[in-house]
Amino acid sequence: MKNVYTVKQVNSYIKNMFTQDFMLNRIYVKGEVSNCKYHTSGHIYFSLKDESGTIACVMFAGSRAGLSFRMQEGHQVIVLGSVSVYERDGKYQLYAKEIVQDGVGALYERFEALKMELAEMGMFAPEYKQPIPKYVHTVGIVTAPAGAAVRDIINIAGRRNPYVQLILYPAQVQGEGAAESVAAGIRALEKKQVDVIIVGRGGGSIEDLWAFNEETVARAIFDCTVPVISAVGHETDTTISDFVADLRAPTPSAAAELAVYDIREVRERLLAYREDFRRTIRLGTEKRRKLLEHAALRLKLAHPRQRLNESRQYAADLETRIRARMEERMTAEKHRLALCVEKMKGLSPLLKLSQGYSYVQTAEGENIKSISQAEKGDSLDIYVCDGRVKAQVISTEPVSYPEGQA
Repeated sequence: MKNVYTVKQVNSYIKNMFTQDFMLNRIYVKGEVSNCKYHTSGHIYFSLKDESGTIACVMFAGSRAGLSFRMQEGHQVIVLGSVSVYERDGKYQLYAKEIVQDGVGALYERFEALKMELAEMGMFAPEYKQPIPKYVHTVGIVTAPAGAAVRDIINIAGRRNPYVQLILYPAQVQGEGAAESVAAGIRALEKKQVDVIIVGRGGGSIEDLWAFNEETVARAIFDCTVPVISAVGHETDTTISDFVADLRAPTPSAAAELAVYDIREVRERLLAYREDFRRTIRLGTEKRRKLLEHAALRLKLAHPRQRLNESRQYAADLETRIRARMEERMTAEKHRLALCVEKMKGLSPLLKLSQGYSYVQTAEGENIKSISQAEKGDSLDIYVCDGRVKAQVISTEPVSYPEGQA
């Protein structure tokens, strides 16, 4: 037998045919929901049926973010998805990406078309997004004056910071003329030069929220020089204004929290800053006090009076040392002088004279040591212990003394 294929090959071939079919890769299917089951994994399994037949469908958990309602048996819905074959069972099914209730299909197509057009223009580009001011003084609000949204914004803003001024532009947010009213409100608050603008309303169906899907509102938000926060519907609702705005808030209450800073946090932060500042000043003061004390000690040591006192003390020490040295020297000199005196006493003529000797000299004062110095008739002075005797030489004669007595 030729050309025999396995079941897997056949299923793969059929799946490939589905995959290559452009229409089946993005198709809208309308029908009544039946056999709807929400699996614990987050996937939704259901069937779409009409009077002629049924098609199996599955929406995986990752695609449920855009589902704004809970499906129930009998709901008429429009499903956007792709048709493919589940190879294990050999059955084809619709893999749902988005699901809307029937009756809004045309609006949804308009939504997708405008979204694509504005995205191509760059109106969703992040480089055009303005930062939301951290600390604002005035907040502009474009919403219905009697809705729950404005009450939530006022309550939360007042609780977070009662000093922030809220300026409400009472706009029509639903029905004919709503888009023009919202756009006019944005432009009016921009002229008021508020710090930030909140544009939004409470939840509702796609028809109720449609004013925020109009190009008029989108362009007003994009052209606004004041940062705009979009807060339309509930967290699961998504509008064109959410994509164009500088920041999307899931709810009007969340928009108030994003726009108005909590003054209690600021006060706590200021208290923390004050404590840090005081601690820094205290530590700095203590450090500088120690530096001053150290500098004062150094100055005291380097003060002229201190140096003068040290010099005086040094001079006094030198004086004491000099006096001690002088006394030592004088004592030594006195001792040496006494020795010299004693020596001189032995050589003193007066001492010799007192011992019975005499001293003879000529009239000219020359000491007579030999008879050769005196001649007959010369006048001589003879000094004895108690005076002087004037004498005249009568004669001289030599005398020989024993050895050792001359």
